[in-house]
Amino acid sequence: MTKSPNGVDKNLSNVVASLDGPELPALENQQRNQDKNDRRHQDRLNVASQRHEAEQNHQAGES
Repeated sequence: MTKSPNGVDKNLSNVVASLDGPELPALENQQRNQDKNDRRHQDRLNVASQRHEAEQNHQAGES
C-alpha cells in the first residue's frame, strides 16, 4: 500500500473519507458506480486502440 509522507496509508484514508460522506439513495449510488465502470471500460478501450495503432505503425515500418 502507498504511504503518504506522514506515514498514513493513502488508500485507507480515501476509504475513510468516502465513508464519512453522506449516504446516497440506491439509484444515485448505482449511477455513480456505473459512471465509474464506464470510464474504466473506456480507458481500457483507448489503451487497446493505442496498442493496435502502434502495432500497425510498426508493421508498416514507421517509428
